[in-house]
Amino acid sequence: MFAMLRELAGGPSVELSLPEGATVSDALRALGEVGELGPALERLPVVMAVNRDYAAASTTLHAGDELALIPPVSGGAPIHVRVTSEALDPRAITDLVRAPAAGAVVTFEGVTRTVERLDYEAYAEMAEAKIRQVLEGCLERNGIVAIAAEHRIGAVALGEPSVVVVVAGGHREETFAAAREAIDQIKAEAPIWKREVDGERAEWIEGTVPSV
Repeated sequence: MFAMLRELAGGPSVELSLPEGATVSDALRALGEVGELGPALERLPVVMAVNRDYAAASTTLHAGDELALIPPVSGGAPIHVRVTSEALDPRAITDLVRAPAAGAVVTFEGVTRTVERLDYEAYAEMAEAKIRQVLEGCLERNGIVAIAAEHRIGAVALGEPSVVVVVAGGHREETFAAAREAIDQIKAEAPIWKREVDGERAEWIEGTVPSV
């Protein structure tokens, strides 16, 4: 482990005992119990490597393998995307995009209002890919420093954020513009659906047809 992960784990490496057939994902769950790694692994876009080759979460591990956790490089990744069933932490997402070159940081939270809860369903893999595509376009067109977006799936109670978009830019004009562009396009293009639940009433909200 490196940088902030090394500090949170209390050292540069740990040895794990895992069952036969365990995967990188299983190892990450086990590491979540080490030191203060748990919260960091939930919010950081960590890249994994097994025996010095980049690896997916589904990669099977074997006795003696070296699993390296690679956090974002100094200054943060320019784009961060996550679709998750976990509660969103706007402050943690904002920290992902802060950078010395950013003179402005805009955070947008879309929050459940009026009704008891919103139930979100998504084609999660495609939604993450589409949101990343949207953010890449915002980054290129607006000349911003970094941008991040996370979207909830599952039940989101009254007052809780269902989507968070954070933009860091040199000045407020392009930063506000990129944040507005990002949330508008995410709502129009990402395959995510919501149902309003209020007492005994449950109703899917009609949306827009994404452009092809």
